[in-house]
Amino acid sequence: MTDKYDVIVIGGGPGGYVAAIRCAQLGMKVACVEEWINKQDKPALGGTCLNVGCIPSKALLESSERVEEIQHHNADHGISVEGLSVDIPQMIARKDKIVSQLTGGIAQLFQANGIEWLQGRGKLLADKQVQVTARDGAVSTHAAEHVIIATGSTSIELPIAKWLDERIVDSEGALDWESVPDRLGVIGAGVIGLEMGSVWRRMGSEVVVLEAMDTFLAAADADVAKASKMQFKKQGLDIRLGSKVSAVEAGDEGVTVSFSDKKGDDSLVVDRLIVAVGRRANTTDIADPAVGLELDGRGCVVVDDHCATDLPGVYAIGDCVRGPMLAHKASEEGVMVAEQIAGQKPHMDFNTIPWVIYTDPEIAWVGQTEAELKEAGVAYRAGSFSFAANGRAKAMDKAAGLIKVLADEATDRILGVHIVGPMASELVGQAVIAMECEASSEDLARMCFAHPSLSESMHEAMLSVDGRALHGINKAKR
Repeated sequence: MTDKYDVIVIGGGPGGYVAAIRCAQLGMKVACVEEWINKQDKPALGGTCLNVGCIPSKALLESSERVEEIQHHNADHGISVEGLSVDIPQMIARKDKIVSQLTGGIAQLFQANGIEWLQGRGKLLADKQVQVTARDGAVSTHAAEHVIIATGSTSIELPIAKWLDERIVDSEGALDWESVPDRLGVIGAGVIGLEMGSVWRRMGSEVVVLEAMDTFLAAADADVAKASKMQFKKQGLDIRLGSKVSAVEAGDEGVTVSFSDKKGDDSLVVDRLIVAVGRRANTTDIADPAVGLELDGRGCVVVDDHCATDLPGVYAIGDCVRGPMLAHKASEEGVMVAEQIAGQKPHMDFNTIPWVIYTDPEIAWVGQTEAELKEAGVAYRAGSFSFAANGRAKAMDKAAGLIKVLADEATDRILGVHIVGPMASELVGQAVIAMECEASSEDLARMCFAHPSLSESMHEAMLSVDGRALHGINKAKR
């Protein structure tokens, strides 16, 4: 048994490493347990997000978008490029370099903040002790006043579509292909499926996305989902809703995917297949059964609104607890828990967590959708504005999409903002700030936004709530 820590964090992803840093900033003696081994066969911090998730996928999305621009859009600007060639291995190497820089940066932050990195797999024992099993099998036990579980999530593997070399993969496998498949299948039209499907479509793949649900992007506002699906179709992304996969078989001619839709049984043959049907909490064997850590029916650690478990001094955050599996949500929960441990009174509003899909056009939203407000019986007013009337979007050749605002009918308080269009991931931040400050649509409508800028579309959407958009057609004049 080593010296006792104030806090031990199990997991070094966006939730865990941020929690560890904030605890250290608040004067605590902190250790963080992380077992990740990277592509270079070396221990790494950052978890799924930095190593095989958010960061590497965005690097490839950026690279593939540049290829798309050169091939299909530069001519409109009077720019012609002959003899275009794409070095896929170099693209992958660039992605890996970015990952290495960022994960290495976390290690430096740990050193600067005096955080001890316990390399290995952590397991919660009785009396807030944590067992760490190193890569070589060596076992050590450490004690703490407080334990934060931040073990993240893992890809769901379908029994009918087991991972198979580079032919049947999850999102992680699709990040390392060094050649472009002629035919690519994707099971699941969620965030991961759309992003990875977009990467390889831009690189030249013929992509078919099979989605079991009849509704596209059911979590998003219906108007945003409809507009984005239209753009994906124009780009050549073949999204087939209501397609339930029944069998997957790899053979010499490719991977045969059998499915059924409203027309009956069907199948398609692809060179490679990405299985992107979601993720599950990574909570297998994270605690000794004798500890009594409570899990729900989905395998998530049960916590209260402040991420406390039913075990005194034990907290859980991020993908392994309720709520959306989003890196920024995990980080903010980590900060909240650290400050609680320090005796502060932090608060986190789970209604203002933004969602982003980094396709082209980008999709982002915060707050409630129109369908949710109707179901809850909340009276509201809606306003929207198309990027087609925005000068900056036109100049960028990114004029597809819209911003939609939902505001309380009685108080005008902003209840939801939904965006499909250029830089939606950045624009949604304005909506988050407004909602956190309990702003009304009129508050933003009366502010001055720079011209020409994409932010003007946010301004116009807020004006539209009151029927007075200046550059759009209003349903009612005020």
